[in-house]
Amino acid sequence: TPVELPFAKFDHKNIIDSTDALELSAVPKHLIVIGAGVIGLEMGSVWKRLGAEVTLLDMAERPLAIMDGDLGKEAQKIMTKQGLNFELGVQVADIKTKGKTTTVTFEKNGKKETISGDKVLVSVGRKPNTMQLGLEEVGVKTDRGVIQVNDAFQTSVPTIYAVGDCAPGPMLAHKG
Repeated sequence: TPVELPFAKFDHKNIIDSTDALELSAVPKHLIVIGAGVIGLEMGSVWKRLGAEVTLLDMAERPLAIMDGDLGKEAQKIMTKQGLNFELGVQVADIKTKGKTTTVTFEKNGKKETISGDKVLVSVGRKPNTMQLGLEEVGVKTDRGVIQVNDAFQTSVPTIYAVGDCAPGPMLAHKG
């Protein structure tokens, strides 16, 4: 499931997750994307091609920060040419909605700045959807929802194995 920022709960109208971004009924005038990882770049690129102004905010100094540095630099060059705007090395501090406008406050180089748009896509990561599986009751150990496994994907219960997005490692569709 998408990670929610503690100060910006999803309202699924103005503050949206990646599923909401796929279901928008109209092109936003200005989509602000918090997170310049794979999902943020993909959604930003799609909505830009459909006509939205798109601004991506990320705390890292480059997009795709967990990947190869050259890949992130090239992605930024290409997407800047496509018209996406980047604010990198920023710390998002607050998100407020008033009517149909949502304003994001962030800190960059020690200064507070704001940016407003009609939609804010929070794309800061995903977490395993394991909370209601009853893992504790059977003795399977987790760390913040991630099922702990050994090199053979065996959990703390020898007859239970875990793979894919619920096991440690990147949450990529093909991992399972």
